[in-house]
Amino acid sequence: MWEYMERRARASAEYILETGATVRACAAHFNVSKSTVHKDVTERLRETDVQLWERVRDVLEKNLAERHIRGGNATREKYLHK
Repeated sequence: MWEYMERRARASAEYILETGATVRACAAHFNVSKSTVHKDVTERLRETDVQLWERVRDVLEKNLAERHIRGGNATREKYLHK
């Protein structure tokens, strides 16, 4: 794997751990695509740092479990302001 990919994967993982950010928010922060962030933190990171990958996976699973709640709140806010 290229060195810049490893650095990008580690930086994305650390950002997600520090902030609890979603893949979308992390992608916006680093100005890369969601697909890139997802591949970095799920595949590339696993090859280089398994312990960091496991910690990030926990955050990503939590975000996935809460996704439907965030969507419902966004819809409720949308109609409250109309």
